[in-house]
Amino acid sequence: MLVMSHQLINMLSERIASGLKRKTITSCSRWAENYRVMGKPYPGKWTFDHHPWVREMHDCDDNIIVGQKAAQMGFTEVALNKVFYEIDVNATSCLYILPASTPDAKDFSSARFDPALELSSHLQNLFSDVKNVGHKRAGSANLFIRGTRSPNHLKSLPVGFIVADELDEMVQKHLALASERLSGQVEKQEFKISTPTIDDFGINAEYRRSTQDHFFFKCPRCSRLIELIFPECMVITSDDPDDIKIKGTYIVCSKCKGRLEHEDKINFLKNGIWVPAKTDKMIRGFHINQMYSMSIEPYELARLYLTAQTNPSDEQEFFNSKLGLTHVVEGASVTDSELVKCQGSHKKTTRDTSGSLITMGVDVGKFLHFEICKWHIDTTKQTSDINIMSTAIILNEGKVSHFEELDLLMRDFNITFCVIDANPERRKALEFAQRFWGSVRLCFYTSGLSGKAIKIHPEHEHTISVDRTSWLDLSLARFMRTAIKLPVDTSFEYKAHIKSLVRIYSKDASGNPVGKYTKGNVADHFAHARNYCEIALSLGANLGASHNIEGVL
Repeated sequence: MLVMSHQLINMLSERIASGLKRKTITSCSRWAENYRVMGKPYPGKWTFDHHPWVREMHDCDDNIIVGQKAAQMGFTEVALNKVFYEIDVNATSCLYILPASTPDAKDFSSARFDPALELSSHLQNLFSDVKNVGHKRAGSANLFIRGTRSPNHLKSLPVGFIVADELDEMVQKHLALASERLSGQVEKQEFKISTPTIDDFGINAEYRRSTQDHFFFKCPRCSRLIELIFPECMVITSDDPDDIKIKGTYIVCSKCKGRLEHEDKINFLKNGIWVPAKTDKMIRGFHINQMYSMSIEPYELARLYLTAQTNPSDEQEFFNSKLGLTHVVEGASVTDSELVKCQGSHKKTTRDTSGSLITMGVDVGKFLHFEICKWHIDTTKQTSDINIMSTAIILNEGKVSHFEELDLLMRDFNITFCVIDANPERRKALEFAQRFWGSVRLCFYTSGLSGKAIKIHPEHEHTISVDRTSWLDLSLARFMRTAIKLPVDTSFEYKAHIKSLVRIYSKDASGNPVGKYTKGNVADHFAHARNYCEIALSLGANLGASHNIEGVL
């Protein structure tokens, strides 16, 4: 009897203590310190010792929070803690968005969510149903995990807190659907994080609208408030990334140039503060680079910086993933100076009766953006590639509202061949192709094709498939090779669209550099019209398989 009374007293005492403890959990940072348990590289109860810059992010209560970050700086763990806190303390349903449902949602569950539960008994008790990869239940609150590829997956989810993780890899036009999930909620918050890619795209577009906070700390040498910036704060001790001397690389104060020991970061960063560049913004924005990391030594950054001098994918990774900055590799986009060099002496014309080989490319959207080119073919060049042999002279560029207006252009310019975007107006584009049977093809960008291969589908379908990146490489390179002549009255819009596409580099599974084109906030319709016009040259010249055209009927 006495034993049972003693057990009962202990149980009541534990519950009272637990209840009192819960009342003190008034912030996300305190929740993390009490309930989150971590694995390597810093195992044990959550602490801000090794990531002091994330404490303020935990407790930030702004409606929209943006993190333009370097990789592996703790931002995703902040997102997880905020999700767990909202579910546990406020019983708020949350939406965690990743670039794609497969494999991203599955990987998130196995690499982030499941380990968090395994290490924390509190989280194990919190969630009652975790079997579904995309839906975790905790009492009346829910955690939905979704990708952005399918807009339908982002609908009908009433939530009060949203995380968008790796924003730059998402389908940007679908993100507004996710934000709409917060409608009707009195208390709501969005947390958007990503390594950046290019200016005015994804996370950088959001960050530019924010307070643009940087993390400052007091220099242990001169006591002035500084931040770590590259290259001012790094001394690289070798110009060979494989030289053992590179391990001597160290960081310094930007003001006094005093050496700052990597091992001492845990001390001189602990009282750092976030300093906003703009104080009149409603969005809170945070930025930090890997020079602050306590697990990445300075020489590791120095090695990648040196290899980045000769490898475009390493160069992209260094600026985006290591420094958390936007970057365009030289030659990855068309520049103003290149456009100037390509300007001819002719003006845009409304017709051509010369009988020359003339092609048209049309990108389909709210308007039909078109480019019309006359081609000069230099048969003296030692190549059988018609696109390399040819120089393009743009006769006209512009936009029209109706497909029937394209008919007039086909006749007025005696177009040899036209390639038009297959989507989003498939039916109207097909009707246009049928009116000019054999001279118009609808184009799909697809994977699985190599280089400049053009897969031609059955004639009655009027369609072709090409590799987007390979053809954009060719069509945009004309401006870099000065192999295209622009009218003197070329529109500003055309030039802006041509410049908007940027080749972003990464590495494939074999470690080889690969690229894909993306754009910032400026539209790219004329860039694709330019691309379709280039593809039309190969089809119009009717060069057959010797010019890498597959399946010509």
